[in-house]
Amino acid sequence: MAYLFLLHLGGALALLLWALHMVSTGIDRGWRPEIVAALRWSANPVKSAVLGVVLTLSLQSSTAAGMLAASFASKGTLAVASGLGVMLGADLGSSLVVYLLSLNVQYAAPALLIVGALMFFRSNRRKIRQSGRTLMGIGLIFISLALLGEATAPLRDSPLIPVAAEYLRNDVVTAMIAAAVITWMLHSSVAAIILLIMLTAHGLVSLEAAAALLLGANIGGAFIPFVLTRAGTQASRRIMTGNLILRGCAAVLALILLKWTGAVAYLPGATDAAKVVNLHLLFNLALLVVGLPLIGPVLELAGRFDRKAPPVEGPERILGLPPSCLDPASVNEPSMALANTTRELIRMAEIVARMFEPVMEIYSTGDEEKIRQAKLMEAAINRAQTDIKLYLARVEFTAAEQERRGQDLVAIAVNLEHVGDAITKTLLRLAEIRAEQHLAFSPTGWRELSELHQRVVTSMRLAQNVLATRDVMQARQLVEKKSEVRSAVDESMRQHMARLKDGVTESASTSNIHLETIRALKTINSLLATIGYHVLEETGEVLDSRLKPAS
Repeated sequence: MAYLFLLHLGGALALLLWALHMVSTGIDRGWRPEIVAALRWSANPVKSAVLGVVLTLSLQSSTAAGMLAASFASKGTLAVASGLGVMLGADLGSSLVVYLLSLNVQYAAPALLIVGALMFFRSNRRKIRQSGRTLMGIGLIFISLALLGEATAPLRDSPLIPVAAEYLRNDVVTAMIAAAVITWMLHSSVAAIILLIMLTAHGLVSLEAAAALLLGANIGGAFIPFVLTRAGTQASRRIMTGNLILRGCAAVLALILLKWTGAVAYLPGATDAAKVVNLHLLFNLALLVVGLPLIGPVLELAGRFDRKAPPVEGPERILGLPPSCLDPASVNEPSMALANTTRELIRMAEIVARMFEPVMEIYSTGDEEKIRQAKLMEAAINRAQTDIKLYLARVEFTAAEQERRGQDLVAIAVNLEHVGDAITKTLLRLAEIRAEQHLAFSPTGWRELSELHQRVVTSMRLAQNVLATRDVMQARQLVEKKSEVRSAVDESMRQHMARLKDGVTESASTSNIHLETIRALKTINSLLATIGYHVLEETGEVLDSRLKPAS
């Protein structure tokens, strides 16, 4: 029956998307510092293209790799040309992912699940646990592919399929547009192309139609990050616009050549499905080779399409920060005013994250421009905190619960402002001292600081999610990370004192900076944890006191 077919197909696609997300999450959580270091290494388009291939093979998502590049470009730590190079490499990496997944390695799924589960549940080390998550995600991908094959089996006997296949073969433009839309809806070019390969393998789609659908899926894959960065900085928008221009033009040109020359039949591969896989690989390889020399002109053309007004004044304008969410017209509606304030807090948290994430890079380079930008962002945070207090003071609350909620929001705003102070007045001051005195951390000490910084970055992202969703489970995770960071700080202090005892020269010269840094990171993490406490207090999941009763 039709609804059972749709249920099975939807379930298989859902598992595939979830498995791809698991792989991406595992790599991001376990290896983000290495990814960040690699992005800084990609100083030219060729290196960045190689990095894009590696990132996509690891993350199983060209969109995820591209969004990372766009994030770094928006912060000025990655050149726009290198960002587009990452995208071209990521698209080739995506085709390699499809090629690897098309191989008959179904027997590997149980082994990957077992090994991944053992690594995730039996180890306490973050990298091993997240690598285990990645292996389990890959195992689930293979299982989802088997389910897709089973789900599409009923289509083979449908009398409508030959008619639809013939229509798509004769109307390749419609096929291309339909594939682009489906890819956008799935938000994964890998998932869309894997589904297409399954349909082709079972004879449900002709090779001519499959070629047009494949090229359309490539356009849809470029459209996903293009839309996701529309509200971003000019640098990130130019990267994704340039990628869409290159892929769109290349796909249309390839479709015309294939239709005109009839070269589809001569593609390498023993089966139609193999020909589709190889076409995907050849298309992206050719696009990379041809596209790299054209990056400059394409980015110039992309800039012509992006006519947004340049920032002219104020920290928000200068840095491309989003405008305030406090709508004066909603002051007389308490529920709307509270909602506006919550959105403004999310904006504050995003600005704080932009200040905090490049801190270790600033420690390493002493970049004066990035320090100046961070101080401008602190001014924006201070103004937002003041505006929130004055805004809520004008609201006439009609219920005690609303008033208490308003007080909680003010408390969160104050804490976020304190986080901004800790970044600029402590961490950046220490970075300036290190640069002025030409001090160098010991390799072990630097690794400890980098890992601790990454832990706090994770807490910061979680705090942003809790602000947006008020999810109790995420709030608990945020509060639990307070203890994890405290333990990491204690361990770093113990290791630092051991290095001082062993007479490590670098540790002695940077001792004050090291200790003040870990204390500041601990303070920042504690301030972020208060966001989780506010949510948990509402549900009664926080004890009134940690003290034992007096005897």
